[in-house]
Amino acid sequence: MEHFIAYLNQQVPESLMRLAVALHTTPGHLLVAGMLIVLMLLIQYILRHPVRTTIKLALYLRRKNVFYRQLFHRYEKLVRPLRYLIYLFFLHRILALFVAEESLEFGVETVTLIVLAWWIYEIIKFLLYMSLSIRIRRQEKVRKEFFNLFLNIVKIIITAVVMLVILARMGVDLTGLITSLGVGGVLIGFTAKDTLTNFFDSIRLVSEQAFHLGDWIETEDVEGYVVEIGLAATRIRTFENALVTIPNSRLANSAIYNWSARLVGRRIKLHLRLRYSYDTAEIGRVLREIRTMLEAHHGIVNEKRMRQLIRTKRTLETGLFNIDDKYGVKRTLLVYLDSIDTWSMNILVYAFSVSVNWEEWLQVKQDVLERIIAIVDASSLELAVPTEQILLESSDRSER
Repeated sequence: MEHFIAYLNQQVPESLMRLAVALHTTPGHLLVAGMLIVLMLLIQYILRHPVRTTIKLALYLRRKNVFYRQLFHRYEKLVRPLRYLIYLFFLHRILALFVAEESLEFGVETVTLIVLAWWIYEIIKFLLYMSLSIRIRRQEKVRKEFFNLFLNIVKIIITAVVMLVILARMGVDLTGLITSLGVGGVLIGFTAKDTLTNFFDSIRLVSEQAFHLGDWIETEDVEGYVVEIGLAATRIRTFENALVTIPNSRLANSAIYNWSARLVGRRIKLHLRLRYSYDTAEIGRVLREIRTMLEAHHGIVNEKRMRQLIRTKRTLETGLFNIDDKYGVKRTLLVYLDSIDTWSMNILVYAFSVSVNWEEWLQVKQDVLERIIAIVDASSLELAVPTEQILLESSDRSER
C-alpha cells in the first residue's frame, strides 16, 4: 500500500501536492481513500441489489421448506450485521491512512466485537424462530413465552460476555473483578432487589404456566390479552386498547383469572320466568323440549360431542387430576323448574357453549334464547311480566 501511495505522489501535479500538504496529508493518501470509498459503495450496492434480489428470489421459490421460508423472512436481519462489518473494514482502512494504526486498533476491535455479537444473536433468533415454525406446522403445543424468555436470557449473556472481553482488552484484571463481585454482589442485590425479584418471578410465571402469550387474563388491576412476558414486566393490551405494563412480582403474587385456559365450554345461565300455571303436564313438556333442543344444538356442549375429546386426552390422565378440570372442559346441561316467587315460576336453563370465543358465545346464546321463546310460544304457557294491580274501594257515605 505504501509503495502504491508513493507512486501516486510522484504522478500528481505540483499544485495538488501543495494543497495536500496544507491538509497535512499527501495526494496519494487522498486518492487511495477515495478509491476505497468508491469500492465500498460499489460492494454495498452489489450486495443490496443484484445479490439480494437473486438470493431472495431463490429463497422464495423454495418457501415450502421451513428453513428457506424463515431465511427469506429474516434475510435482512441476518445480513445487516455483515454489511456493517464491511463498512467497518473499509472505514478502518481509510482512517488508517491518516491516523496512527495503534490508536485505531482498540476502537475497531470493540465495534467489531459488538457487531459480531449482534450477528450471533440474530443467528440464534433465526434458529429459534425456525424451531417455533416447525412445531407450529406439526400442530404441536407451543409455549411462545419460553422462546421470548430464552431470547432475553441469551441477550443478557451475550452482553455480559462482550463487556468482559472489552474489559480484558482494556487491561482490567478479571480475576480481581470477579472476586470483588462477591462483596459487590451483595450491595447490588440490595439495590436491585426489585429487579431481581421481577426476573425470578417471570421465570416462575412461565414455569407454572399461569398464562401464555395471547391469553385473556384478569387481575384485580387489569383485564386484557397478554402481549409480552418480559424479564421484569408483563405487557397486557386491555379491551380499551391501552397497553398496560405490570411488574412480574405483582402478577406472581396476585390472583390471575385466565379465561383462555379452557378448551371447551363458556357458560350460558338464565332463568326463564313464566306465568303461574297448574298444568304440570304442559310444564314438563316444555322442559323436555328445551332440553332436547339444547342437546341437539350444534353450539351447545353435550356428552356425544365430548367423547372424542376425552378419548384424545385419556392417555394424559395420571389419576391425579380430573380431565375436565385439567383442560377446562365444562359440559353440564340442566333444565329444571327451579323456583316459584311472588309473580312467576322460574325455569333454570344452564348449559355451556362449544366455543369459548366471546362473539361466537353471544351468537349461540341468542340462538338458544330465540328457540326457547319459540317453544314457549307454541305452548299454552306464557312469559311472565311483573305487573301491579291497584284496587279502589268506593263507599257511599249517604247510606251510612
